Amino acid sequence: MGRALIVSAGASSNEYISARLAELGYTRPTIIPSGAEARRRMPDADFDLIVVNAPLPDEFGHELCMDAVAGTDAGVVFLVKAAQAEQLLAPLNEQGVLLLSKPFSNTLFLQAIHLAAASNHRLQLLRQENARMQEKIAQVRLVSHAKCCLVEREQMSEDAAHRYIEKRAMDTRRSRAEIAQEILDSYED
Repeated sequence: MGRALIVSAGASSNEYISARLAELGYTRPTIIPSGAEARRRMPDADFDLIVVNAPLPDEFGHELCMDAVAGTDAGVVFLVKAAQAEQLLAPLNEQGVLLLSKPFSNTLFLQAIHLAAASNHRLQLLRQENARMQEKIAQVRLVSHAKCCLVEREQMSEDAAHRYIEKRAMDTRRSRAEIAQEILDSYED
């Protein structure tokens, strides 16, 4: 699968979580015992899954989960005792953190990990689509800017400028954006 981060101070908990993640294909997860160290490591590594086991030695862990959701594309699972789970459920749910109250069954834990992985995958697809759309918008702006230059400097109509860019792109087997950039470069001199 991908890369996993376990933020937990308990050795037995770390073994259990690591073993369950290994069953799902997360081989050799990174295990970090504190929230501060996790914050330092999160930006450098591209984790697909982050599991936080509360409490941590330097903080409770819910703020780390919110930081992880805000700063990464990872699916975030927060393991917390049932007593604290009720009061944290609403705010963490709004942020997109999956909260799992302890004790939990093996099946429930694996389902939570699957949900987190699915949310990570969905977020990655949305980011890729967003990048494609941003690129498309940049190309449209570039072509529009080139058309404006042709209208202003060559006294072409907007339709004629559009046809000129389209025809030149087809004739030279290049993209409209490349032709537009060439036009803009010629007018910069």
